[in-house]
Amino acid sequence: MSTDNQPQKGQPPVWRAALFGLCPQCGAQTLFEGPVKFAPHCRVCALDFGRYNVGDGPAAFLTLIIGALLIAIALTLDALVRPPFWVHVLLWVPLTAAAVVYGLRVGKAALLASEHQRQAGEGRQVEDEND
Repeated sequence: MSTDNQPQKGQPPVWRAALFGLCPQCGAQTLFEGPVKFAPHCRVCALDFGRYNVGDGPAAFLTLIIGALLIAIALTLDALVRPPFWVHVLLWVPLTAAAVVYGLRVGKAALLASEHQRQAGEGRQVEDEND
C-alpha cells in the first residue's frame, strides 16, 4: 500500500478529527460553526470545507442505529425497574437528541476528513481525443 493515503504532518487521523471536530488539514478545532453545521472554512489554515460533498448522508443511518439502541435500553429499564412514564420522557428525550446530534457531528466529520485525506473529488469523464 502506498504512503499517499497516510496523513501528512499536522493532519490528525480521521478518528481524532471526527471525535473532536478538527480541521483535517491543520488539526485546529474549527470544523463546526453550529451543532452539526460545518464552518465555511478553517479559521487557522483557510481550508475551504464547502468543497467537500458530505451532505446529510449519515443522518438516517445514525438515527436508526441510535433509535434502536435507545429503545432496547428503555425497554430493558422498563422491564427491570418499571419507572413511571414521566421518568422515561425526562430520561430518553434529551438523551436521544444529544446522541443524534453528537452522532451526526462524528459521522459528518469522519466523512469530510476521509475525503480530505484521500483527496476525493467528483468523477470526470475523459474526452476522447481521437474524435
